[in-house]
Amino acid sequence: MGIRGNIRRDSKHRILRAGESIRADGKYQFKYYVNGKAKFVYSWRLEPTDKLPLGKKPCLSLREMEKQIGYDLDTQIDPQQKNITVMELVERYLKTKTGIKPQTKSNYNFVRNILLKEDFSGRKIGSVKTSDAKLFLIKLQADGRGYSSVKTVRGVLRPAFQMAVDDDIIVKNPFGFQLAGVVVNDSKTREAITRDQMRKFLRFVHDDNTYCKYYEAVLILFHTGMRISEFCGLTLKDIDLKNRIVNIDHQLQRTSDMEYVIQTTKTNAGKRQIPITEEVARCFQAIIEDRGKPKKEKFVDGYCGFLFFDDEGMPLVALHWEHRFNRMVSKYNEIYRVQMPNITPHVCRHTYCSNQAKAGMNPKTLQYLMGHSEIGVTLDVYTHLGLEDAAAELHRMEEVQNARQEMNRTKDEAV
Repeated sequence: MGIRGNIRRDSKHRILRAGESIRADGKYQFKYYVNGKAKFVYSWRLEPTDKLPLGKKPCLSLREMEKQIGYDLDTQIDPQQKNITVMELVERYLKTKTGIKPQTKSNYNFVRNILLKEDFSGRKIGSVKTSDAKLFLIKLQADGRGYSSVKTVRGVLRPAFQMAVDDDIIVKNPFGFQLAGVVVNDSKTREAITRDQMRKFLRFVHDDNTYCKYYEAVLILFHTGMRISEFCGLTLKDIDLKNRIVNIDHQLQRTSDMEYVIQTTKTNAGKRQIPITEEVARCFQAIIEDRGKPKKEKFVDGYCGFLFFDDEGMPLVALHWEHRFNRMVSKYNEIYRVQMPNITPHVCRHTYCSNQAKAGMNPKTLQYLMGHSEIGVTLDVYTHLGLEDAAAELHRMEEVQNARQEMNRTKDEAV
C-alpha cells in the first residue's frame, strides 16, 4: 500500500477512503464505530468488479459492505447484532416470556427442540429473507411435520423476529407473511357429530354396564360446551343448582411433570357464568350424590371439592376423559355395524356450538356461552353449516312468513 501525505492507495493505485486499509495478507479491511466501539469487516475485493483471488470463498466487496454498513448506521442499526443466530434470537425472545401457563411452556420447548435439529437455527438473522422464511416452513412440512406443528414453530419465530425489528436490529420481519398459501393446511378439523349420532351415543353410554357411570358427565359436556379442563376444574362451590348456574373462572391441568395446577381460563372471555337446563341440573345433582366423600379432600392451589377423582383421591384431568371417550367409542363400534366417528371431549364442545347455531341462537350469545374471545371463532361454526342446514333455515323462514301473511289476512277480514 502506498501512502503520500494523507492519501492511501492499494496495489492498484486506487485511493482508499477513511477507515479503509489493507492487511498484510492482502485482505481489505474497513474500520467503523458503533457506540464508541470499533467494528471491522473484511473482504478480498475492494470493488464489486474486482476478481476474487484464486481459492477464496465468494464474498461481498468491501465497498458493498461499506454501503450496507452506511445504511445501517444511518438508520441507527448495529450491523454486528445481525450476526446473532436464529436460535440465539429465539432463546432471547423466550426469556422475555415470563408467567406463562404450563401448556404454553411445553409448546415453547417443542419449538426449541425442532429448531435445534434444523440448520436454519444457525442462520444469521440479518441474512434471513422472506423467501428463506417461507422455504424453511415448507421444508418442515415436507419433512413430515404437520400443519399445526409448522404453525406452532412460526408462532414463535414471527414474534421473535418482530422483537429484533423493534430493537432496531433488522428492518423487516421475514416471517411477517400470512401462513395460508405457503404451507398446506392438512390438519383434520374436529367435526361436530349429528344430533342423531349424539342421541345414539348417549343412549349407548346410558345402557352400558361399564360406562353408564359416566353418562351424566358425557351429557353435561354435550349440553354445555364447556372445555374439558374447565369441567375438570369444577368444584362443588361452582355449581348453583337452585338458580341452575355454573360458575367457570378457572381450569384444572396436569403438567408434563405430573403436577396438578389451577390456571385461569384459556381467555379472559372464558370466565363466565352459564345457565343450565333442568336435565343438565339433574345430571349435576346425580354426580354430587354419587360422588361420595374421599378419605381426604385433595387441595390444588387452594381449590378442593372436585367432582371426580381417582383411587388416590386426585381429581381427574383431561387425559383421563380422553382415554374414556376413546374406550367408549371403540366399544360402540365393536357392537354396531354403523360406526360412530371419533368423539372426544372437544367434539362434544364443537357439537354443542353447532347445535345452538343450527337452532338459531344469536352469535353473540353463543360467543358468551362458549367463552370465545373473538366473535370470528364463533361465526366460523356458522360457516360450516351445510345444505341441509340452509334448507331447514329457509323452510323455517318460509313458515314464519306464511304465518305473518295469515295473521294479516285474518286482521283484514276482521276489519
